Amino acid sequence: MRKLRHIASIAAAGAVALLVATAAEAEQPLARTAHATGKATKSAAAVQAQKRSTVALAAQPAAEQKQHRLILQVNTNDAAAMSLALNNATNVAQYYEKAGEPVKIEVVAFGPGLNMLCDDTSPVKARIETMALSTPEVSFKACGITRENMRKAEDKDIPIIAQAELVPSGVVRVMQLEEKGWSYVKP
Repeated sequence: MRKLRHIASIAAAGAVALLVATAAEAEQPLARTAHATGKATKSAAAVQAQKRSTVALAAQPAAEQKQHRLILQVNTNDAAAMSLALNNATNVAQYYEKAGEPVKIEVVAFGPGLNMLCDDTSPVKARIETMALSTPEVSFKACGITRENMRKAEDKDIPIIAQAELVPSGVVRVMQLEEKGWSYVKP
Protein backbone atom coordinates (compact mmCIF):
# COMPACT_ATOMS: atom_id res chain seq x y z
CA MET A 1 0.00 0.00 0.00
CA ARG A 2 2.83 2.41 0.87
CA LYS A 3 4.66 1.60 -2.38
CA LEU A 4 1.48 2.30 -4.31
CA ARG A 5 1.07 5.65 -2.52
CA HIS A 6 4.71 6.50 -3.22
CA ILE A 7 4.33 5.67 -6.93
CA ALA A 8 1.11 7.68 -7.09
CA SER A 9 2.76 10.69 -5.42
CA ILE A 10 5.66 10.56 -7.89
CA ALA A 11 3.23 10.36 -10.81
CA ALA A 12 1.22 13.26 -9.39
CA ALA A 13 4.36 15.34 -8.91
CA GLY A 14 5.35 14.66 -12.52
CA ALA A 15 1.90 15.65 -13.75
CA VAL A 16 1.97 18.84 -11.73
CA ALA A 17 5.46 19.66 -12.99
CA LEU A 18 4.17 19.25 -16.55
CA LEU A 19 1.24 21.56 -15.75
CA VAL A 20 3.62 24.13 -14.25
CA ALA A 21 5.78 24.06 -17.38
CA THR A 22 2.71 24.39 -19.60
CA ALA A 23 1.31 27.21 -17.46
CA ALA A 24 4.65 29.04 -17.53
CA GLU A 25 4.71 28.87 -21.34
CA ALA A 26 1.12 30.12 -21.49
CA GLU A 27 1.90 33.06 -19.17
CA GLN A 28 4.90 34.29 -21.19
CA PRO A 29 2.84 35.92 -23.98
CA LEU A 30 0.61 37.54 -21.37
CA ALA A 31 3.62 38.92 -19.52
CA ARG A 32 5.17 40.25 -22.74
CA THR A 33 1.87 41.90 -23.71
CA ALA A 34 1.45 43.50 -20.29
CA HIS A 35 5.06 44.73 -20.34
CA ALA A 36 4.69 46.17 -23.85
CA THR A 37 1.47 48.01 -23.03
CA GLY A 38 2.55 49.05 -19.54
CA LYS A 39 -0.88 48.06 -18.24
CA ALA A 40 0.18 45.33 -15.84
CA THR A 41 -0.86 46.06 -12.30
CA LYS A 42 0.64 44.92 -9.04
CA SER A 43 -2.45 42.86 -8.32
CA ALA A 44 -2.12 40.94 -11.61
CA ALA A 45 1.55 40.25 -10.85
CA ALA A 46 0.65 39.21 -7.32
CA VAL A 47 -2.04 36.88 -8.63
CA GLN A 48 0.44 35.28 -11.05
CA ALA A 49 3.03 34.86 -8.27
CA GLN A 50 0.42 33.34 -5.99
CA LYS A 51 -0.64 30.90 -8.72
CA ARG A 52 2.98 29.88 -9.28
CA SER A 53 3.65 29.34 -5.56
CA THR A 54 0.46 27.30 -5.14
CA VAL A 55 1.34 25.11 -8.12
CA ALA A 56 4.94 24.74 -6.90
CA LEU A 57 3.68 23.67 -3.48
CA ALA A 58 1.41 21.08 -5.08
CA ALA A 59 4.36 19.80 -7.12
CA GLN A 60 6.38 18.92 -4.03
CA PRO A 61 7.04 15.21 -3.77
CA ALA A 62 5.38 13.36 -0.91
CA ALA A 63 8.73 13.14 0.90
CA GLU A 64 8.82 16.93 1.16
CA GLN A 65 5.24 17.25 2.43
CA LYS A 66 4.83 17.92 6.11
CA GLN A 67 4.46 14.72 8.06
CA HIS A 68 1.81 14.99 10.74
CA ARG A 69 2.90 13.54 14.07
CA LEU A 70 0.70 12.90 17.10
CA ILE A 71 1.35 11.65 20.63
CA LEU A 72 -1.59 10.14 22.51
CA GLN A 73 -0.95 9.78 26.24
CA VAL A 74 -2.62 7.11 28.35
CA ASN A 75 -1.96 7.37 32.08
CA THR A 76 -5.13 5.96 33.60
CA ASN A 77 -6.27 2.37 34.10
CA ASP A 78 -9.65 3.07 32.55
CA ALA A 79 -10.87 0.92 29.64
CA ALA A 80 -13.02 3.78 28.30
CA ALA A 81 -10.02 6.15 28.21
CA MET A 82 -7.94 3.45 26.49
CA SER A 83 -10.66 2.90 23.89
CA LEU A 84 -10.92 6.65 23.37
CA ALA A 85 -7.16 6.86 22.70
CA LEU A 86 -7.46 4.04 20.15
CA ASN A 87 -10.50 5.74 18.56
CA ASN A 88 -8.50 8.98 18.29
CA ALA A 89 -5.55 7.15 16.71
CA THR A 90 -7.79 5.38 14.19
CA ASN A 91 -9.69 8.55 13.27
CA VAL A 92 -6.50 10.59 12.76
CA ALA A 93 -4.89 7.83 10.66
CA GLN A 94 -8.00 7.53 8.48
CA TYR A 95 -8.29 11.31 8.06
CA TYR A 96 -4.74 11.70 6.78
CA GLU A 97 -4.94 8.57 4.64
CA LYS A 98 -7.95 10.08 2.84
CA ALA A 99 -6.08 13.38 2.52
CA GLY A 100 -3.09 11.53 1.05
CA GLU A 101 -0.79 12.98 3.70
CA PRO A 102 1.68 11.08 5.87
CA VAL A 103 1.04 10.69 9.60
CA LYS A 104 2.72 9.00 12.53
CA ILE A 105 0.86 8.35 15.77
CA GLU A 106 2.45 7.15 18.97
CA VAL A 107 0.40 5.95 21.93
CA VAL A 108 2.51 6.32 25.08
CA ALA A 109 1.30 4.50 28.22
CA PHE A 110 2.70 5.08 31.70
CA GLY A 111 1.58 5.01 35.32
CA PRO A 112 -1.74 3.17 35.72
CA GLY A 113 -2.20 3.50 31.96
CA LEU A 114 0.52 0.90 31.41
CA ASN A 115 -2.19 -1.74 31.97
CA MET A 116 -3.27 -0.92 28.41
CA LEU A 117 -0.07 -2.54 27.13
CA CYS A 118 0.32 -5.33 29.71
CA ASP A 119 -0.17 -8.74 28.15
CA ASP A 120 -2.18 -10.11 31.08
CA THR A 121 -4.31 -7.05 31.99
CA SER A 122 -5.03 -5.06 28.83
CA PRO A 123 -8.76 -4.60 28.25
CA VAL A 124 -7.97 -3.50 24.68
CA LYS A 125 -5.35 -6.12 23.76
CA ALA A 126 -7.34 -7.67 20.90
CA ARG A 127 -8.05 -4.27 19.39
CA ILE A 128 -4.37 -3.29 19.55
CA GLU A 129 -3.42 -6.56 17.82
CA THR A 130 -5.87 -5.76 15.02
CA MET A 131 -4.71 -2.15 14.76
CA ALA A 132 -1.07 -3.21 14.52
CA LEU A 133 -1.94 -5.15 11.36
CA SER A 134 -4.31 -2.64 9.76
CA THR A 135 -2.87 0.71 10.86
CA PRO A 136 0.95 0.69 10.73
CA GLU A 137 1.01 4.47 11.27
CA VAL A 138 0.19 3.81 14.94
CA SER A 139 2.84 2.57 17.36
CA PHE A 140 2.69 1.82 21.07
CA LYS A 141 5.27 2.69 23.73
CA ALA A 142 5.32 1.27 27.28
CA CYS A 143 7.04 3.06 30.17
CA GLY A 144 10.00 1.12 31.55
CA ILE A 145 9.94 2.92 34.90
CA THR A 146 6.29 2.03 35.47
CA ARG A 147 6.90 -1.58 34.42
CA GLU A 148 9.81 -1.92 36.87
CA ASN A 149 7.74 -0.36 39.70
CA MET A 150 4.87 -2.77 38.96
CA ARG A 151 7.31 -5.71 38.91
CA LYS A 152 8.61 -4.74 42.36
CA ALA A 153 5.14 -4.15 43.79
CA GLU A 154 3.69 -7.40 42.42
CA ASP A 155 6.92 -9.41 42.79
CA LYS A 156 6.49 -10.90 39.30
CA ASP A 157 7.42 -10.20 35.70
CA ILE A 158 5.13 -7.76 33.87
CA PRO A 159 4.80 -8.97 30.27
CA ILE A 160 4.18 -6.29 27.65
CA ILE A 161 2.14 -7.07 24.51
CA ALA A 162 4.18 -7.86 21.40
CA GLN A 163 2.87 -4.78 19.58
CA ALA A 164 4.40 -2.40 22.14
CA GLU A 165 7.97 -1.22 22.50
CA LEU A 166 9.44 -0.60 25.93
CA VAL A 167 10.95 2.88 26.40
CA PRO A 168 13.01 3.95 29.43
CA SER A 169 10.41 6.52 30.55
CA GLY A 170 6.95 7.29 29.18
CA VAL A 171 6.97 10.90 30.36
CA VAL A 172 10.44 11.49 28.93
CA ARG A 173 9.28 9.94 25.64
CA VAL A 174 6.38 12.42 25.47
CA MET A 175 8.77 15.29 26.22
CA GLN A 176 11.26 14.18 23.56
CA LEU A 177 8.58 13.94 20.90
CA GLU A 178 7.10 17.32 21.83
CA GLU A 179 10.57 18.87 21.60
CA LYS A 180 10.74 17.49 18.04
CA GLY A 181 7.47 19.22 17.13
CA TRP A 182 4.95 16.40 17.68
CA SER A 183 1.41 17.36 18.67
CA TYR A 184 0.23 16.13 22.07
CA VAL A 185 -3.24 14.95 23.06
CA LYS A 186 -4.42 13.36 26.28
CA PRO A 187 -7.77 11.72 25.51
